[in-house]
Formats: sequence, structure tokens, C-alpha cells
Amino acid sequence: MSTQALPNTASYAFSPLPIMVNGLTEASFKDIPEIFEVELGESLTARTESLSSFRELGPPDLCHVVKSTGRAGQRDFGSYHYISGVDASSSASLAAYINSLTYAIEDSSAWFSKTPQWKVKNGCYCCFNAFSRVDIRIDVKIPGGVAAYVIDLRGERHEATPEIWQETYVSAILRAILYSDDPTYFLDAYRKLDPIVSREGELRFLQAAEALFSKGWQVGSDPEIQVATNVSNHLTAGIMKYFGDSGRYQPVANLFEKLSVKEPEVASLLARSYLGMNEEVKAVQIMAAAMRQTPQSYTLLHAQCDFLRTKGKNEWALKLARQAVNCAPSEFVTWEKLADLYIDLGQFDSALLTLNSCPMFTFNGRDAHRVLPAVKVHLPFHRPIGDILPERHKTEDDEAEPALQRLPAPGLRGTWARAYALLTRLVSHIGWDELLKTRSSVFVMEEEYRMQKAQGEIQQALGSAASPQSASSDAGNAIIHEDGSVVRPSMDDKASTRALMSPPSPKLKGKDNEDVNGNELEPHAAIPTIRISTESLRDKDGESEVTKVEEDGESVPAKDKGKGKATEDDDETVEEDGVSNHAVNGNGNANGADLEKPSQAAGEGEQNVNEAFTPTQEPFSFSNKRLCERWLDNLFMVLYEDLRVWTIFRAEVAHFKTQHVAYRKTGLEWEILGDLGLRLHHKEEAKEAYQRCLDSNRYSVKPWAKLMEIYADEGDIQRTVQTAIRVAAYQYADYTEMSYPTQIARAFFKLGQIHGQAKISFTLLSMGLPEPILKIMDNYLQYGKKFKVEGYDF
Repeated sequence: MSTQALPNTASYAFSPLPIMVNGLTEASFKDIPEIFEVELGESLTARTESLSSFRELGPPDLCHVVKSTGRAGQRDFGSYHYISGVDASSSASLAAYINSLTYAIEDSSAWFSKTPQWKVKNGCYCCFNAFSRVDIRIDVKIPGGVAAYVIDLRGERHEATPEIWQETYVSAILRAILYSDDPTYFLDAYRKLDPIVSREGELRFLQAAEALFSKGWQVGSDPEIQVATNVSNHLTAGIMKYFGDSGRYQPVANLFEKLSVKEPEVASLLARSYLGMNEEVKAVQIMAAAMRQTPQSYTLLHAQCDFLRTKGKNEWALKLARQAVNCAPSEFVTWEKLADLYIDLGQFDSALLTLNSCPMFTFNGRDAHRVLPAVKVHLPFHRPIGDILPERHKTEDDEAEPALQRLPAPGLRGTWARAYALLTRLVSHIGWDELLKTRSSVFVMEEEYRMQKAQGEIQQALGSAASPQSASSDAGNAIIHEDGSVVRPSMDDKASTRALMSPPSPKLKGKDNEDVNGNELEPHAAIPTIRISTESLRDKDGESEVTKVEEDGESVPAKDKGKGKATEDDDETVEEDGVSNHAVNGNGNANGADLEKPSQAAGEGEQNVNEAFTPTQEPFSFSNKRLCERWLDNLFMVLYEDLRVWTIFRAEVAHFKTQHVAYRKTGLEWEILGDLGLRLHHKEEAKEAYQRCLDSNRYSVKPWAKLMEIYADEGDIQRTVQTAIRVAAYQYADYTEMSYPTQIARAFFKLGQIHGQAKISFTLLSMGLPEPILKIMDNYLQYGKKFKVEGYDF
């Protein structure tokens, strides 16, 4: 593959500068990606200046080298690349990595050649310590010595202590684990290696994690967690991901057994480990004993809640979820769990009210390096497995209809994405029409507020207003709770927990042929022809015009950076032309009613509760309703966009089938529709869209990776292996040279628990793969044998 190809360069704010520099090709590494600097050492300077901006785990390690020919008059070149997975436990291990780069420059010289021989003159390896918030660096001179030192946030040098090295070692492994298969985190010239390659290395990691466990909260937490604790942080998340993806909970259970003596809250992690080992009795005993010590631990309550859900005891789990909200009302995950249980129990109005109460936090992206201009971005790829991949050049299959590209849902991150997932689950259960009815029955709608306000003004103008309130009346200060009840301050001042103690509300039922206001709708006649792409122009005459989605609103709030409570200014507004589309029920089928655009709810920015509550006007009383949060109102519009495009797509498919005409779309359009189907819980239709995407000659790993996960869930060994080969090719093309934790390893271990890894190995042999490709695929199974993953011995 040509070194001039620059995939995904759009993710950078630069393109390589048009500077012709002699010797760059000869000075490049054979198989290692690198970015050549404009000025020598500028990447190290930029990293030093950016240290104070790293909030949590920090960016991947930076390896900078200087190359020289040793000849007078020949300038030295500086290049760098990002890397994770290198052993950062000592200066010797990092210096060894830089020393290995001296053999990576391709030796093209001969005894009769005049081409100068390039060599690595010196190097610097930078690794961020997420615990102490410092950068540890190793300067290596070849030939010469090794110097290790620490750079703090002010750019000052300090000596590296054994405690600093231990923290740096754990930080590097956590980054390698948590960044390994994050599809939203991409860097050019980012090389990924296996963080743990032996049982001894795994034991050393567990010992270091045990020593630093009490400092775990210092490295931060997932964006859905407001306050990092000893139990909810990146350290525990990395440990659970590494051992949980392979189903090997015994080592981590031993770790948590020792830690639970000093930290009672660790019992929630210990219980989850035993549940992963199918030791349910022991897990229940641990949870019961821990509840007597720490009854206010929401993580422990959630562990019990999840266990009860697996046993079908949703009513019992609901009580625990309510208690968890009482224990941590400022955490998103507690409200999310409660809303999820309400959906399981069919109490959809309570689920919507609970979702409305979720505290939302603006999204924190992962730490990254500052973007710098480059002379050249060198991305070599010469492995045989790359021959099965299409070219990276842009083709017609990389184009898509603007209506599909402008869908706002893919941009949601953090709590916004999790809240939207609850909303899509809700609509998959009850359908769009019933969701709108539920919404209008529990929230004050803008039209209702305007009518009430207008009626009040008319009555005041006519002098028919009610008599002045007595001094003892406190109706103007009434509190409307999540369950719709109204309480005066004299009755109850615990407004934040009032809804949790209320009895469950009944299920809402409505006719399928009624709109939001309960009016009967007239059934439509035949399904009109709808299209969202130019492909439909190839059909016969008489088709209707293309329907498009227009957006005039702001960007999705999830793209805001910085952690904190979201404000109304962070919200988005999505507006579109009103068109008549077919409504979607819970199964995605089009029925006779139109897909109704949701009306605006009366938000908090427009009026307050005291204005909305007027006890003298019974026809429009809001005593049983609440105000809808602006962000939830915006998510309804995002959901409307998804459902609208999905309904049009399914109507197009049905129409083309009746006309016996081939339905064509570009590869990117099929990929977007596959993502849309998964978001809306239409798994079979999404799988079909991803399969159609494979027919195009488009360079994209997503459809292969999604299908691999689907086939692994279905237990289909043959298709899982076939897709895994393609995914491995894409990963190696992006310099992901690690076996675990990866998507492929998860899929293989999932199949191995059912069929055994021997059957997967025989399937690979039966496919007659070339030896280099077979060796790469066998590496994933070798990890299972080395670490004795379930299924390795049958």
C-alpha cells in the first residue's frame, strides 16, 4: 500500500505541508507509522504545554525519535508516533522499545550505492501518569546512556521515584485496555500492542492495582459518572473489562476479596465477579452481608437489582432501584436504572417521568494530543492480510443522501446517548403514537399552557377572576412531583424523593387510531411512494417527490466538552418540514396513521410551575402534570428524525418489492441505515442493511465488525470467522497489533464458551487461508490457551 495514502486525515485539522524534503523516504520506518515534524522537537514542546489540559487518563504514549546520517550538511529529521501497550514499569523497558526502532529503518543501501544510511540518533518516550498528573520521560542516546525524569504541569523537571513508576505502569495499562476498541477515538500513526502478554505480567498488574486501589478515584471515571469513587472509576472499569471480556473472574475475585476487608463498598464488585463465575449463592451471601455494613451504597444496590432482574423479580428490583436513587440522586446511572425497570414493568408514564428527572452532564471526550502541522504522514502497510482490503480512495459508495448524513442521533455521547437509548427502548415497546400520548398525559404541553394563559387573561379582563387568596393559602407554591401528585409545602417538603415512594402508576392504553389528543383519525388509503435518495429516480414515472429532512437547529449538546451540569443553552433545537409519513409501531411496521411530529412541550425556560398551576381553572388544570426538561424535548425531536427516515426507508423497500425492482443504495447509505436500525432495535433489518453494505467496494470496518458481533451472538461460527478475518485486516491496517482486549477476541471467546475453541481452530484450518493470515487469526486463540479462557480445552 502506498505510503502517500492518508486515511481519515479529515480527523486532523491539517494536511501534510507541500514541502519537498530530500531523504524522507529513505529515513522512514518499514512497518511503523510516523509523522515527520516541521521543526525538530516541536511535538515534545506541544505535549509539555498540553499537560495541564489532560483531565483523566491522559493521551496515548508519545515516542519521538531523531534520525541522522552522520554526514555534514545533511539535516536531521524528527518524527513521532503514538503507542499504547508498552511495558512502562521501568526506564529499561521503555528504552528497549526505542532501541527496537533502530532496526525498523529499511536498509536500502548497498556497497556500490551513494545513498546515505539513516540511523536513529536519539529518542524520547513520554508516558502520562494519571494518578500524580505528571509526565514521565525517557531520553535515550544511541550510542550512549538513558536518562529518566518527570515533567510536572508547570514544565519543571523532577526525579522519578518508585511510586511514580508504579503509577505510570498502571496508567499505561489502563489506557491500552480502555482505548483498545473505542471506535470514537482515532489518531493517525497510533500503534497498539498487547498490554499483558504473560500470566506473570497479569499477576504483576493485579499487585500494582491492589497497591493503588485507594487512589483509583484520581484517574477519573466514565462520562456517565458524576463523582468518581473507589468503586466507580477508570481503574475498576479497566480491571472489569480486561477480565470480564474473557469471562475469567477468578483472578479479579481474589483481588476484590482482599480489598473488601478494608473497603466494604468493594463488595459490589466482588459480588459481580462471583455472579460472572456462576457462584450465585456466594454472591448473594456477600451482598447480604455488605448491605448491613454499607446500606447506602448505590453500586451494591445496583448489583442486587441486576441479579433480581435475571431471576425475573422486577418488582423487587424496582424497590432497590428507588432506594439507589435516594442514596445517590445526583448520579445519572441511578435514575437510568430506575427508568429501565419501569419499562420492564410496563409503567411507561413513570419511566418517562423518571427519564425527565435524570441529571445530565456535558460529555468529556478522551484526552488527546494537540494537532500539529506535518511535513509528511508516513503510514506503511505491507502485511499480506492487507491484500484482501479495498483501496482507501474515496468512491461513489462514500457518498450518501444529506437526509441520512444529517441525522443528529449518531452525534450523541455520554449521558445524552444513554438517555436516548432509553427513549428508543420505550418507543420499541409502545410505538410512536402511544409514546406521544404518554408524553402529553404526563407533561404540560405548550398549547395547553397557552390556552390556559389566554383563558386566565380573558377572565381577568372580564372581572370574573376568583376572589383573592387568603393569607394562609399556599396554592401558588404547590409542588408537582414525578408521579403527578401536587403537594403544598405544608404537606411534604421532600420533593426530591416523593415520586420514589409513590405507588406505581397504571399502564396507559389508547386506541391505535387516535392521535395525541384522543381524536379519531381517518385511515389512509394506499401507501404512497416515498424516497430518500436519488436511486428512486430510476423507477417508473408517476412517483412522488423526494422527502428531505431539513435541520435549522443547533448542534447536538453531547459535543460540548467539559464535565458539569448541562444548562439550557447546551440544548439543541431540531426543526424540519412537516411531511406526511407512515407511523411506526413497536415492531417497525407501517400502519394507517401518520407519523405525527411531536408538539412542543412547555419548557422551564418559558414559564414556571407557579404560573402553570391555577386551581381556579379546572378545564385546563395542570395539577397532575410536570414540566418537560428542554433536553428531553430535544431528544424527542431527535427520535422523530430517526423514526421518520426509518419509516420512509421501510416504505421504499416494500414499494420496490411490490414493483419487483432492485433497491439500490450506496455503501455509506446502507451503513447509516444499519446503524439506524440498531438504534431503533430492529436487529434483523439492521443486519440486512450491513450485509448489503458489504456488496460495495467501500473501505470501512464498521459493517464487518457489527456483523461479527451479530453472528457471534447467534452462535454462527462460520460467518463469525469470515467476518473476523476482515476485521483483523482492518485492525492491522490501523496498526492495532494486539490480540486482547479486542472485538475479535470477545467474539471468539463468546463462541468458545458454547462450541469450544478447538472447533473455531478447525474452522480456520478448513478455510485454506494463507499462512500469514492464519497465524494472525490463531493469535487470538493462543491468548485463550495461554490464559485458560473458558472453552480452551474442548
